[in-house]
Amino acid sequence: QVQLVESGGGSVQAGESLRLSCAISGYTTFKKGWFRQAPGKEREGVATIWRSDRSTYYADSVKGRFIISLDDAENTLYLEMNSLKPEDTAMYYCAAGDTWYPPLSDNTYTYWGQGTLVTVSS
Repeated sequence: QVQLVESGGGSVQAGESLRLSCAISGYTTFKKGWFRQAPGKEREGVATIWRSDRSTYYADSVKGRFIISLDDAENTLYLEMNSLKPEDTAMYYCAAGDTWYPPLSDNTYTYWGQGTLVTVSS
């Protein structure tokens, strides 16, 4: 079993930055990711990191602005979000799974956190 607890969400102005954290306990999975769901929209994948080689994959909408990282010593997953836009407003979830590919398909993740809310105002 794996437990995930997100933190770090909040309200910011457009152009500002936030760093989300996800504390992970339980056994180690092959990959971990961040997803988000805006009001009235479907959940979408944001970023993925594979534990074996730290390779990463990003959605086009966040590429160049967001950075996903993993600290094994602290068992923590991070999402550094820069140059935030109002369209980044959503509930953000961390997830963990053992299915290698595809990276941002939510049915390849087994374990999910409860989410942390990010609000970006213009």
